Amino acid sequence: AGRYAGLDRFKARERIVKDLEAQGLLVRAKDYTIALGKCVRCGTIVEPRLSTQWFIKIKPLAERAIEVVENGEITIVPENYQQIYLNWMHNIHDWCISRQLWWGHRIPAWRCADCKDMMVARETPTKCTHCGGAVLEQDTDVLDTWFSSGLLPFTTLGWPEKTRDQDVFYPTTLLITAYEILFFWVARMIMFGCHFMQGHRQDPKLKQASGWSDKKDDSVPFRQVYIHALVRDAERQKMSKTKGNVVDPINIIERFGTDATRFTLAAMAAPGTDIAFSEDRTKGYRNFANKIWNAARFMFMSVDTAQQAGVWSLEEFREAASEGTRATQGVRGFEAGSLEDRWILSRFNGVVNYVNQALETYRFHEAANLIYDFFWGEFCDWYIELIKPRLTPQSGTATESVRVCKNLVSLFEAALRLLHPVMPFITEEIWQAVYDGKPPQKSIALAVYPQTDEKQMEPRAETEMAVLQDLIVSVRNLRAELKVETKSKVPIQVFAHEPELRMLIEQNRGAVERLANVENIRFVESSLAKEAGARSTPRFDVHVVYEKTIDAAAERERLKKELERIEKEITNGRRQLGNEQFLSKAPAQVVEGIRRRAQELQILRSKTETALNELR
Repeated sequence: AGRYAGLDRFKARERIVKDLEAQGLLVRAKDYTIALGKCVRCGTIVEPRLSTQWFIKIKPLAERAIEVVENGEITIVPENYQQIYLNWMHNIHDWCISRQLWWGHRIPAWRCADCKDMMVARETPTKCTHCGGAVLEQDTDVLDTWFSSGLLPFTTLGWPEKTRDQDVFYPTTLLITAYEILFFWVARMIMFGCHFMQGHRQDPKLKQASGWSDKKDDSVPFRQVYIHALVRDAERQKMSKTKGNVVDPINIIERFGTDATRFTLAAMAAPGTDIAFSEDRTKGYRNFANKIWNAARFMFMSVDTAQQAGVWSLEEFREAASEGTRATQGVRGFEAGSLEDRWILSRFNGVVNYVNQALETYRFHEAANLIYDFFWGEFCDWYIELIKPRLTPQSGTATESVRVCKNLVSLFEAALRLLHPVMPFITEEIWQAVYDGKPPQKSIALAVYPQTDEKQMEPRAETEMAVLQDLIVSVRNLRAELKVETKSKVPIQVFAHEPELRMLIEQNRGAVERLANVENIRFVESSLAKEAGARSTPRFDVHVVYEKTIDAAAERERLKKELERIEKEITNGRRQLGNEQFLSKAPAQVVEGIRRRAQELQILRSKTETALNELR
């Protein structure tokens, strides 16, 4: 550094400019903009500096790490991260493994004081291999943290010795990590595993029991990598102490509960996207926990009523459970007689099927939302409301009340097991109460997770119930628009497009009248689409008979908005059905559902246009 030795970097730069100017070597000085690196913590400008470091020739290691991912020995989820991994590995540079830190694995290299030669050895050498000198000094550098971490999968199992632990536990099944260390850690573990464990064979029986018998390469450190999301603040900024935007999970748990916090993270964990943590969402899921608790209270109160009437008790359910392990498929002991029973049983099995598929493919957000929609929307809001009249022994036969109570408890118990992974504490508490503290297993976590029973699925029941739900919701919406008082019952007119539909509504007249707050139902022989305040669907038209004068202008505005919504949905459907990539990847039932919906929308558009024209 000469005359500039010891100067502050900024002072040295000023001195250099002055010296150049004094010697007539400076053309001119001007300001310009550069990408200036700064320390994240203190904001100090970071300066590049050349130094002597240790490197690994990485390409030979990278080639094996690329091969095991491309041939499927290791699967990375979500799939887009697999391509990111491969792009990085194909363009990898030699790895600088030395660090100038106080702590770490010291690099096994020694310098001879006599000949200055450098040697690398597994054991501490006693003399120089070049000149025989005895004065050796070990390099003060330590290994990169990720070098040491990359050795973790096999060094914990006794490597370099061959041990039984390696036969049993290597390779592992699943690695869960965040995307920012995909290259720092995951790639290094794969490279080191494939290199140092080459030729390793896992115990064949354990390998088969684990479901990996089709895999040929046991040198890989793991079979699957799941890249989970990062939890960010509500503005999607990464949390840091410097920014002051860290969300304290203990505080969130104290305010909203552990189950609500856990469910929030699961419901927002869409693959490939980070979680913008929202207290509003957590508050909503706390309400969901309250809904579960209230549903449990209703169930226990209903059972107590049946027990007091001497028709059924929970003890009968417990005895049936103690006779053997709970059913591995469907809902054990459920007697599907009425439409709502057949519908909820079919829906439960359908949800179970989709939830298991989602969990197997690490789509935790889909699993959580499916369970949420089923438990709150279908089980609580519909099924419980539909069976209330049948639960009371005085309102029906004792046999019917017994069946309803048994079905309610059986379905609720199965739903608790389905919900347990995303809301473990409340489900454990209620499940233990169902069995009076003496369950078939010590914990619900050890109980069999629900599986689909194809025999309990009934698409026809789901279709029929969907029609009734559509009718009830349509009447409720019409009542709200007409501002009918909540307690007032009003008659409705229904035009059923098919005789079977009319029969369906007749058979479930009581449920429609009770849930839609209807005085009576009258069937008509012609379309009601032209009636102001009517609702039209592909299967029926419904009209609330109410004397209050309808605002024609407001009705026209409503119909215009409805027509715009229908047109938008038709356009979206056409775009999806015209996308060959979407059609090739989407499940067959999803594509069929979009096509079926497109046909329904054409009918709705025609009816809405007719109603709008009548008001002009």
